[in-house]
Amino acid sequence: MEASASGQGAPKGPLKVARQGFETMSRVPSLSSPFLLGFDEIERALDRVAKAADGYPPYNIERIARQNDEPERLRITLAVAGFTRDQLDVTVEEGQLVIRGRQQDHKEHHYLYRGIAARQFQRTFVLAEGMEVLSADLKNGLLLIDLVRPEPQRVVKTVNITNRD
Repeated sequence: MEASASGQGAPKGPLKVARQGFETMSRVPSLSSPFLLGFDEIERALDRVAKAADGYPPYNIERIARQNDEPERLRITLAVAGFTRDQLDVTVEEGQLVIRGRQQDHKEHHYLYRGIAARQFQRTFVLAEGMEVLSADLKNGLLLIDLVRPEPQRVVKTVNITNRD
């Protein structure tokens, strides 16, 4: 009996060919519909997001409802315990919110056990066009970043049709 029939070893025959096909299959663009024109930048943004999948530092994203005269907001909360305000940078670069943390390793300390490492990080969020950063606050080891979601404006434009006979 063949090795694949007993569940051991590499598959043979049609199963092997099918598996090889999946290993070499190229990525199909998610926005490849002929009805979606000019979305190349969104495709590149999705690729950037997929590549930035590191899990540190952990974060939450929450929606904060309208209050009084304030618009609806988004709040990103990052767990950055051990970082001071001077060790954190929050910038908007080319439509991306970039949060960087840099800690120096204290050479003068003599650790018997070190479970908390001095760690650097960079966390990136791709922002929709028009998103604005309202504030960034550091409180009890949490970095709170508030963003304003733009109010969508309905734009209707009439295109004149010319008769070219």
